[in-house]
Amino acid sequence: MMQFRTFRAALLAVTTLFISTAAQAAEKFPTRPVRMIVPYAPGGATDIVARQLATKLSEYWGYQVVVDNRAGGSGAIALETVARALPDGYTLMVGNVSTNAISEPAFAKTLSIKPSRDLAPVTNLIEIPHMFMINPAVPVSTLRQLADYAKTNRLAYASAGIASYPHLDAARLVKAMGVDMTHIPYKGGAGQIIPAIIGNEVQLTMLNLASSLPHLKAGRIKPLATTWPTRRAEFPDIQTMAEAGYPGIGTNAWNGLFGPAKLPPALLAYLHASALKVLESPDMKEALGKQLISVVTSKSPAEYAKFVNEDIAKWAAVIRDNNISLD
Repeated sequence: MMQFRTFRAALLAVTTLFISTAAQAAEKFPTRPVRMIVPYAPGGATDIVARQLATKLSEYWGYQVVVDNRAGGSGAIALETVARALPDGYTLMVGNVSTNAISEPAFAKTLSIKPSRDLAPVTNLIEIPHMFMINPAVPVSTLRQLADYAKTNRLAYASAGIASYPHLDAARLVKAMGVDMTHIPYKGGAGQIIPAIIGNEVQLTMLNLASSLPHLKAGRIKPLATTWPTRRAEFPDIQTMAEAGYPGIGTNAWNGLFGPAKLPPALLAYLHASALKVLESPDMKEALGKQLISVVTSKSPAEYAKFVNEDIAKWAAVIRDNNISLD
């Protein structure tokens, strides 16, 4: 009994020391610049969110948060960079549904890391409405008309990479239409897709309104249907996917903040609190709202981890049930 009490006392002492050390680390964080990894080239919604978050965190922390764009590999380069970093809070990532949910079931055989195991979810950041849209040269105004047109005309659709959510959702739509289209992936995300669809290199894509709105308003790209549950005030005449005859197809993307696994609990809590502090501020909500980006945060890192894991399972089912080839 005495030995057990001694062991328990020693264990308690070690645990207390760990908690104390972690708390002290969080209190001192940061003491130098922080790197924020973005898995795409500059210009897309994830990059927009990351840069605004980095600016506000720099002001809040008193140390610069530097955005580091690591495009390529459908997010694998960014994921692996963060997963292999020290769990000290100085390497963070703004990821999304493609990189941090879909990639795990889609690239299980090729990813050298496992996102749900090797990254620590901190909090969700935002959600963004999306639309299916086409090059204006395509003579249709609805998805039903596009389905008919595609039966006699060769078309291509763009995505932000193999197994990105725009790829999977467009593939689901093409299958539901009963037509064939060529998939063209662009590793640079919206920054490359928008010029491609304006230039008629591709005819169809699904993009978020944050990065495509100016081009939609200018008529350089034509909207066909929104993936938002209701019609958008910006385009009141554009149907929802359900109204267009394709209910359940289309994603409204989320962005989230991640760090390496094994972040000390106190530091993880501090990162979560810091992100919420700047995101929930009225000026941040207003700035993002003007770009059609809604702030949607998580109550805790644990809640966000649960959400991400459930999303991973959902997309695994989409890949399986729709016989989507990732070769």
